[in-house]
Amino acid sequence: MSKGENDFSRLELRLPACRSNYRYFRGRLRPATKLLVLVKANAYGHGAVEFASMMQQEGADYLAVALPVEGMELRRAGISLPILVLTAGTDFFPEIIDNRLEPGIPNLYTLSALCEELRARGLHGFPVHIKLDTGMHRLGFMTGELPALMDFLREHDEVRVRSIYSHLAAAEDPAEDAFTLGQIAMFERNAQALTDTLGYKPMWHILNSAGIERFPQYQHDMVRLGIGIYGISALPDVQLDPVASLKVKVLQVKTLTSPEDTIGYGRHGHVAPAGTVIATIPVGYADGLDRHFGCGAASFSVRGRRAPTIGNICMDMCMIDVTGIPDVQVGDTVTIFGEDPTVGELAGILGTIPYEILTSVPRRIERIILRK
Repeated sequence: MSKGENDFSRLELRLPACRSNYRYFRGRLRPATKLLVLVKANAYGHGAVEFASMMQQEGADYLAVALPVEGMELRRAGISLPILVLTAGTDFFPEIIDNRLEPGIPNLYTLSALCEELRARGLHGFPVHIKLDTGMHRLGFMTGELPALMDFLREHDEVRVRSIYSHLAAAEDPAEDAFTLGQIAMFERNAQALTDTLGYKPMWHILNSAGIERFPQYQHDMVRLGIGIYGISALPDVQLDPVASLKVKVLQVKTLTSPEDTIGYGRHGHVAPAGTVIATIPVGYADGLDRHFGCGAASFSVRGRRAPTIGNICMDMCMIDVTGIPDVQVGDTVTIFGEDPTVGELAGILGTIPYEILTSVPRRIERIILRK
């Protein structure tokens, strides 16, 4: 969507905030440690192409996506950084090869299928990333599967291991530190055994955003920066800069005086005895605004004041109660999340995590990069 096509709804991406967060995490690392930034799920809802462009400008060493199609989109947009595909599968090897994407390999079946495609093309030394399962139990080679992996790699030169990595399950939780340290110890043992077999040193990486903040001594050769770059810290005393702000404009203002009037579907919004002023704004559950935010559960900022929702959230719109907020009019800006309210506040209302709020913003919401 081009700038100006949607005058009512926009997700503003603040480049200075992005830079500030990037430098905070970069500052916790040794100069030689590489930094990979995750831009999967449309860059956590921020806009994959826009955010990847910013990260390329800031000096990130790697990007990571979940699916091959996400990496292909970035290549079409001119992103030249190395891209790790975390969930490569087995159906898109031609596209992965043609777009210079680097697949994560979680099992021998996937590796064997990739090597078959590479042999058919006469290719050797194609970069891959070996995923180890150290306790997350989602994807990756278990310890007992390593001997078969090592035997396979000795016999096949179609691939070259660019990195060995694993994923921490609870790095943000101090109560789980013993488990986290056990994961790291297992990773180091298994990565060393695999490295000894290869005869060369791939990069090692296990730290996510919370790991960078809480366990920087285990940064190894590279770290993976996800939610942290977008402004969410794992440390209670650290306030990062929110990069994204979802803003909309008031479509209409109405004053309702009859107590018999109701607002919205199901007639769940009720007029106060002294009257109610409502503003209708163009954001609904199709824009990621969960229906549980309705009926006063959440409030948004307009003219420096908070206005609670009133009635149910609609698909493309909702209503807010602006009674007592002076001079609200059509075209006024309403902040759904950003500095006030924060993503964390909205997540708390739903009993969920900020990831879900951010990734729920659909592509029909225009992304605008603010460079100052």
